[in-house]
Amino acid sequence: MSTPRKDGFYMPAEWAPHLRTWMMWPCRTEVWDDIGETRANYAAVAHAIARFEPLTMVVHPRDANQAADLLGSDIDMLQAPIDDSWCRDSGPCFLIDGKGNRAGTAFEFNAWGRKYTPFDGDNAVAETILNTAGLTAFTSNLIAEGGGVSVDGEGTILTTLSCFPNANRNPDWSVAQIEAELKEMLGGEKVIWLPGDAFEVETDGHVDGIATFVAPGVVAIQGAETANDELHEVYLANLDALKGQTDARGRPITIRTLPGATGLDSESEIFCDSYVNSYIVNGGVIMPSYGIKEDGQVLEIYHDLFPEREVVAVDIPSIAIGGGGIHCITQQ
Repeated sequence: MSTPRKDGFYMPAEWAPHLRTWMMWPCRTEVWDDIGETRANYAAVAHAIARFEPLTMVVHPRDANQAADLLGSDIDMLQAPIDDSWCRDSGPCFLIDGKGNRAGTAFEFNAWGRKYTPFDGDNAVAETILNTAGLTAFTSNLIAEGGGVSVDGEGTILTTLSCFPNANRNPDWSVAQIEAELKEMLGGEKVIWLPGDAFEVETDGHVDGIATFVAPGVVAIQGAETANDELHEVYLANLDALKGQTDARGRPITIRTLPGATGLDSESEIFCDSYVNSYIVNGGVIMPSYGIKEDGQVLEIYHDLFPEREVVAVDIPSIAIGGGGIHCITQQ
């Protein structure tokens, strides 16, 4: 059977040049305290990205007029019967083959272990996007989300044990089988498994809230020094698992830690307080802002990590309250 890896395709690193970014307009009202405020935050992120590269927003037909009012003429829209608004997770993972050809992987999507229904519209959106882009869709039977992986574009895949092997997604798959499928569908050679975060109830510990590749051989990860109680142990376990690792090319992994957004005062149990959950665009980095002192500290760290890119901070309180951040709502 044909797979991306067998056909020479692989998922490039996020810092590789993008043709565009894809997002999905908020439409599941029960996720948000005030969906109007959330849509305003989404529009702010979309406009920040559109300064650097084209962007298409997938919008449910019933929301098209309202979305157009906030998005304006600089953002393209694609109407589709979506269920929710997390394009990183239900959208496709785009692939290249080094010869100028493009394709995409569409994993199965079940709303993070059937936490929300319906999800059939979101399960179909990856192929809808790929068809719109005129690209071949490689389909996988693995239930997986794009936020559950980070890749370096050179054969290394970073993921967590708390997520894809969870019984709410792939009860009949062994870790070894999941690893083999990720390699085939993303064109990888090595998978680095972090413990993840079993206390994180929305995604079961997606890696994009914990750690991410920011350069070949370099991973930015949530630090443990500012966390309390069980979260301190969670972050420490992920740090310990990453220490001493090498990438697919044998390079030792350099670790850069980011603080958590510890100054937040939110009553939401699923509030996304991760600065790791940022998004690299052409010539820039879009990072979350929470209105606390750590914002400035992280801004300086990103300037240091990406000296050739402009770092833009966007306030996302009404996105983070839904359990995700800027990386969760975007897909390059």
